[in-house]
Amino acid sequence: MTAAETNNKEIERKFLVRDNRWKTLGVPVLFRQGYLAADRERVVRVRLEGEKAVLTIKGETHGLTRTEFNYPIPRADAVVMLDTLALKPLITKWRTTIRHAGHCWEVDEFLDDNAGLVVAEIELSREDEPFEKPDWIGEEVTGDPRYGNASLIHHPYTVWDAKPPLGGEH
Repeated sequence: MTAAETNNKEIERKFLVRDNRWKTLGVPVLFRQGYLAADRERVVRVRLEGEKAVLTIKGETHGLTRTEFNYPIPRADAVVMLDTLALKPLITKWRTTIRHAGHCWEVDEFLDDNAGLVVAEIELSREDEPFEKPDWIGEEVTGDPRYGNASLIHHPYTVWDAKPPLGGEH
């Protein structure tokens, strides 16, 4: 159980990915997600994670921490919300979960309007928690709002003027 699941806090750091070595370390799951609300103070997201469906509510980030609530919902409800209520474009991505040195890394390889973007996230139990970065992890982008999923619906990666070199395609 993650810190977010036990105390409704998400402490997350985000990094670019150097190359494709991560691709052999886990099995990708297709995610489709959309935002019912997406502003600085709050985010309400509906997501299909393979066959699961989840409604997530997140508060404003302070430092590296934000309040987060996750609720399983019926898959059919999620599909209707994504198709009729969510802001467009939707976010689609392959997520690969990888264990490394006692931590769980989630690598997101974005599709469609965000094709070419590959980022890795690590969720921590406290902001100053030490962790070991795998050698395929590159520059940290935690503080760069462009890399937030909610930001990518308003300014997709494919329209960025300057793009960092990222690791590969599926």
